[in-house]
Amino acid sequence: MIGRLLSVVAGAVFFSQAASAADSAKESFENMVNGIVTPVTNMISEVLFFPIPLDWLVEGAPGIPLIVLWLFSGAVFFTFYMRFVNFRGFKQALKIVSGKYDDPNDPGEVTHFQALTAALSATVGLGNIAGVALAISIGGPGATFWMIMTGLFGMTSKFCEVTLGHKYRDIDENGVVSGGPMKYLSKGFAAKGWPKTGKILSIIFALICIGGAFGAGNMFQVNQSTTQLANIAAELTGGADSFFVGKAWIFGFIYMGVLSLVVVGGIRGITHVTEFLVPIMAAIYVTAALVIIGAHLGDVPAAFAEIIRGAFTGEGVVGGIIGVLIMGIRRAAFSNEAGLGTASIAHAAAKTKEPVAEGLVALIEPFVDTVVICTMTALVIILTGTHHMANVGDGIAMTSMAFDSFLDGFRYVLTIAVPLFAFSTTITYYYYGERALDYLTGGNAKHSALIYKACYLLAVLVGSTMQLTSVMDFADAMLLALGFPNLVGVFIMRKEVKALMESYFTRLKNGEIKPYVES
Repeated sequence: MIGRLLSVVAGAVFFSQAASAADSAKESFENMVNGIVTPVTNMISEVLFFPIPLDWLVEGAPGIPLIVLWLFSGAVFFTFYMRFVNFRGFKQALKIVSGKYDDPNDPGEVTHFQALTAALSATVGLGNIAGVALAISIGGPGATFWMIMTGLFGMTSKFCEVTLGHKYRDIDENGVVSGGPMKYLSKGFAAKGWPKTGKILSIIFALICIGGAFGAGNMFQVNQSTTQLANIAAELTGGADSFFVGKAWIFGFIYMGVLSLVVVGGIRGITHVTEFLVPIMAAIYVTAALVIIGAHLGDVPAAFAEIIRGAFTGEGVVGGIIGVLIMGIRRAAFSNEAGLGTASIAHAAAKTKEPVAEGLVALIEPFVDTVVICTMTALVIILTGTHHMANVGDGIAMTSMAFDSFLDGFRYVLTIAVPLFAFSTTITYYYYGERALDYLTGGNAKHSALIYKACYLLAVLVGSTMQLTSVMDFADAMLLALGFPNLVGVFIMRKEVKALMESYFTRLKNGEIKPYVES
């Protein structure tokens, strides 16, 4: 009896020491990684967020970060240069994505709709849920106006980069597509007689893209979602005494297993998931928002009046810049990623001979992501008065409280929605990173691809259990940095895009481009 008791005590001591050693090792690992990453992050951030003074425009306003000005001014320029194709081409974009022009014999791997959902899966996520609330909490309802404007102008940036991505894509003998900024920066600049410049820009883009895929597309997403799942599981199964307390790794392991099943199929496997998952996620979230908005229908005009009035006050302008264009960018890669070039990687796989057709499909993304879903989130927060409450917590907590105040228990639905949003982002960013690696290795390094896949899956498990703040900041900075090489390339090749656009609309008007009819 005494022997058994001593064995139990010894076992307890052993596991206690093992747990303590594991915690110590985890802390040491975090400190090591943060010590390496922090200096690099600081250097990148100093450039990206170099403040351009705005106090001459709005008294007391902070400087607007360089990257924010770069992305937004680029979107505005392209919108005027392309003669507002974001509005002129919207009707045709809807026709294309509906499948009317889908020719199964066209080169490519996926349909227009599948390409759209794959790209949307990377953008519709935590930014729509948490980023909007954070923007309003800082800048008031007026921040919503600047968010909408950013989305509308960003539609043209998406159109331009996706059109180029499709024009300069490569298709190998197995039908596998490689496209995106890596291709149009290298091939487009080479066509202009600047091969070395294009090569340098494309390599920079590819390296940054891989870093962003691991951090913002993987570790940040899984960390936020698995922690929330573990917390809600603990709440439902015993609170502080629950088995799930502090065990986010359980959900991380499940997350990793499901992810491994999806990424094996490449872009085809990914789009089969996203074309099913994205509409369901959006439908659940939008339906709940519409129920709340409908119940407060009489207050909607006053809410919009508050948004417009606040947009042109110091609070609105400052909040729009800080909340939407800074916080939204840092936490959700500018929500719709317009100007970053990532979406062109997914859209390059679409089956079509018309680059402009896919460019038109792409401009739907910022509209759905920012103009529709983010605006609905903002209206729910404003109509329920949640933005007036103090000590609400982070962005997700505010949005959850806004929905839960009218639809009791919706926080549980949101808890399920957040991991789904995060998962769709993770699988799409896997593909982005894979295409970037394929470019860097010339498509001839199968071992590198396997190592990348293994590391990406391992990063899921690591991200679910750790709070690598510096890594998250580094990943966000990397994603934003994509805007520099990408927009340089789009600007240099803007005349090509415009010529393709004018040719497409002329042929469409003349009846040369017609809906596909199966013979």
